[in-house]
Parts: sequence; structure tokens; C-alpha cells
Amino acid sequence: MSAPERPEAIDPDVDLHVPDQRTETAGGAKWPVLAVISAGGALGASARYGLALAWPVPVGGFPWTTLLINVLGCALIGVLMPLISEGGRRAHHLVRPFLGVGVLGGFTTFSTYAVEVSRLLARQQAGLAMAYAAGTLLGALGAVSLAATATRRALAARTEAEYEVRTP
Repeated sequence: MSAPERPEAIDPDVDLHVPDQRTETAGGAKWPVLAVISAGGALGASARYGLALAWPVPVGGFPWTTLLINVLGCALIGVLMPLISEGGRRAHHLVRPFLGVGVLGGFTTFSTYAVEVSRLLARQQAGLAMAYAAGTLLGALGAVSLAATATRRALAARTEAEYEVRTP
């Protein structure tokens, strides 16, 4: 006898062991989730495209725009997640798929980053390609970590200040 099939989350960072996160796959609940991810993705990709138009990289230049986009997007994820899911805070179940997966997933771009590393390598700029690859990785991880830590501290300070105001 085989084990019963478990529903799979649309979003891989959903933990189906957490009851609140199971609603993502309940019944027809996946269609609203897919709709908000799609809408958010369109907004995020449009914002990324707008930045690329506003700050174009010259042919043969260093891909600063993509680096900025990826680091900024990771910093925003670092702010978003503590705001909507930690410390007993609960956002509407479509907020994380819309903002996190949709908007910020559409905004950040691993594919463009990979193509730009490849282009640098093709231009015989291996050192610059490796610096860009490592710099993006370190910048993105550092941004998400710093932003999440700063957000958690700000939320803790706010909670503490609210507690002091309520306590005579």
C-alpha cells in the first residue's frame, strides 16, 4: 500500500507542517494564489525593466543595474518576511505570495545575472565575472540578513515602547 499523496505547495518556502500555511493548497485556494503571484510578478518585472531603462549599462560595461536590483530585492525580502510572519504578526494569506514571490520574485533576476556573468566570461573578463558573481551573492545574502535583522530590531523596539506606554 502506498502512502497517500500530500499536496505540494505552490511556493517552495511554504511549510505544509504549519497549519496557517496549508491554506495555500486547500481546495481551490491555489487559483487566488497563482493570480496574485502573476499580478505581483508583472509589477516586479515592470519595475526591474523600468530601472534597466533608467540606468542602462553600456555595451561592455559592468552590470551595475542588475547587481543593484538583486541586492535591493533581497533587502526588501529581508524587511517583508519579519513584518508579515514573525512575532505573532499575521498578514492576509495572499500578502506573502503577492509581495514576496510575485513582486520581489519578478523584480530580482537570477537569469539576467547568469547571462551577465556568461557575457563577462565570453569577453575574457574572468576576474570581473567572478567578482560580479561573488559580489552579487555576498551582496544579496548580506542585504537580506542586514535588512531582516534591522527590521526585527525595529519591531522589537516598537513592541517594547508600546508595552511601556501601556504599563503604568
